[in-house]
Amino acid sequence: MNENNDTTNDRLPDRLSTDPKSPYYDADILARDVGIRFKGIEKTNVEEYCVSEGWVRVTAGAARDRYGNPLTIKVQGPVEPYFRDK
Repeated sequence: MNENNDTTNDRLPDRLSTDPKSPYYDADILARDVGIRFKGIEKTNVEEYCVSEGWVRVTAGAARDRYGNPLTIKVQGPVEPYFRDK
């Protein structure tokens, strides 16, 4: 039974967000230090990703919206999430 839990924990979800208000937010997975390769390049400013649809949302510099949240841009391309702790 533990073996099954280990394989489940090693799989990343199809979609993940760093925003706690999002339905795709998962604190347990984010605590394991998730890395994102987008078009083969390591990205550190990814706010949200979707593997099946092939896009990431990245922050747009230091710009903020009227609520103080960072502005993001949706960019299309191949997405490869992975755990950095492996």
